[in-house]
Amino acid sequence: MRDTTKHQGLRNQLANVLEAKGITDDRVLAAVRKIPRHLFIDSSFEEHAYQDKAFPIAADQTISHPYTVAFQSQVLEISPGEKVLEIGTGSGYQTAVLLELQAEVFTIERQHELFRRTKLFLPKIGYRPKRFVFGDGYKGLPEEAPFDKVIVTAGAPYVPKALLAQVKVGGKLLIPVGEGAQIMTLFIRKSPKEFEKYELGDFKFVPMLKKKN
Repeated sequence: MRDTTKHQGLRNQLANVLEAKGITDDRVLAAVRKIPRHLFIDSSFEEHAYQDKAFPIAADQTISHPYTVAFQSQVLEISPGEKVLEIGTGSGYQTAVLLELQAEVFTIERQHELFRRTKLFLPKIGYRPKRFVFGDGYKGLPEEAPFDKVIVTAGAPYVPKALLAQVKVGGKLLIPVGEGAQIMTLFIRKSPKEFEKYELGDFKFVPMLKKKN
């Protein structure tokens, strides 16, 4: 669990790369500079941690490109204290970014191996979500709704109605929609029955799977 000045330098370089690619939110860039991403992947692959690429983790999942994490975080425009539902905890890196943005984070993971590993790991490096749930992301977390923001970190073949229903009026759902490649799609809830929809470009995520595993 070492974090050195070399790692810090690599994080600064990564933040500069992301800024050059269009990430302008200073708080998001500060989170990238602070969070020790190398601790989220197998130590034998540490040299890959601060490159802008996805990388395999346990249970056939991946830790997303840093750009993707930063892009989703920037689009959500998270204010301190907002309730955020994260679908797909994975390694916990996106969770850590949300916590650095001072969100109150509720996060769901359906892969039991990842759930156990990440639930133990995040507090060790100082990150504590409000709730960490082993469950089906398609169902969301109705008992904690409504949420200011909902972020999905896996490719969904369609937009789950349960997730739309759990967004408060004025809130946002950000979800990659499609099979194979996905279109990053933003829904802003304007009224109890009305959403505005924006398509924000092509991305590639692992599939969002149903049920617990």
